[in-house]
Amino acid sequence: MTEQDKFAVQKLINAAKENGFNVENGKLRRTSSRFCLGVEHGDYNGTELFGVGTDRFIWLAYKPNGTKTNRFFSVNFPDDGIIKFEIGKSPEPKTVPDSWARFPFGVDYILHREGYELSTGIDAVLYGNIPGGGMSRSASLALNLILTIFDVNNIEIENQNRIVDIAQMVENDYIGSPCGILDQTMILFAKEGMGTHYNPTDRSIKYIPLGKTDVDFRIVSLDTGTVRPGLEKSTYKIRREECDQFAAMAKSEFKISCLADVKTKELYDKIISRYEISHPDLCERLTYIFNAQQRFYKMLNAWKKGDIVTIGKIFRQDGIELRDKYKISGAELESMCDIARTVGGVFGERMLGGGDKGAAGAIVRADAVAALVSAVELAYPRSHPELSDKFAVHSCKIVDGVKTWELH
Repeated sequence: MTEQDKFAVQKLINAAKENGFNVENGKLRRTSSRFCLGVEHGDYNGTELFGVGTDRFIWLAYKPNGTKTNRFFSVNFPDDGIIKFEIGKSPEPKTVPDSWARFPFGVDYILHREGYELSTGIDAVLYGNIPGGGMSRSASLALNLILTIFDVNNIEIENQNRIVDIAQMVENDYIGSPCGILDQTMILFAKEGMGTHYNPTDRSIKYIPLGKTDVDFRIVSLDTGTVRPGLEKSTYKIRREECDQFAAMAKSEFKISCLADVKTKELYDKIISRYEISHPDLCERLTYIFNAQQRFYKMLNAWKKGDIVTIGKIFRQDGIELRDKYKISGAELESMCDIARTVGGVFGERMLGGGDKGAAGAIVRADAVAALVSAVELAYPRSHPELSDKFAVHSCKIVDGVKTWELH
């Protein structure tokens, strides 16, 4: 365990005792955050994906309690108290007020709907330090809960993509969040020191070592200190609807099922010519997805060659088009990016995740991280004084997406 893990364990043990939970000799499951390297917003548009697991986590200490009742407590949301419910008796979808409790309820509901036999209740205490947007806190939580419930009920899943699908169902069907599968995939399959390449055509996973670069680099999270209220209440939902609408409009005439099917310049030009007057905004969404796909394969080759300068340029260009073509960023996110661009040794920067709020990210020469931290600490509070005690800069380690320990 790292010092970060030990700190989390102590918080969990203290919270368990305070709430009358018994997790001694139970287990600890840790699920990571994720840092998308491409294509951001590509999953629901059908593109290939690439990303890593990063060391902001959700930790869950748990133990079967000998009853048919689940009891959960979050260190992060103590005012919500103990979330207690009988197995299989979760509230109906989209009826629970905004609360982290939607996730344990949702996991229970979806697993029963999907035919899994659950009979063992647990006591569980959770703690996390993932920013509230951009690094996939919700996906990390859903995966942790699913894996934990499967563990205590002795359910084994051979096809790991099934777990990804269930986690998406929890958010889509129960909570009402229109997320894709980028976040769940990048966390569940993440390996220390490796980039995860997902191909939606056959749902295959390949890995690329990320340590063999020509320059020592760091991936840095720029947490704006803001919290997005949920994808279902964000610009993300609007963008997804726009992309689905555009694909449906162009399906018959241009034989596409999603925007990722527009792979050639010839087809792209035809669609733009057809719709640029009537639907200019939708054409801009397609432009981002089309260009991001072209850059994606250049980025993969650059990672394989260890060409961090090219990787940074692509990351930066993605960010510019996410801002200007996809129009999915936010004021605080762009403030972070503007600051990062002024620092020598920052190869590239852009917003992360669903947009509006949360965290941005940067790819930085290792010896320039301190200068980036200093620049953000000086400039960001001037732009957003209301967030002067909430923002953070974190140099990320590339980690396993899921780890489990015995608690002694």
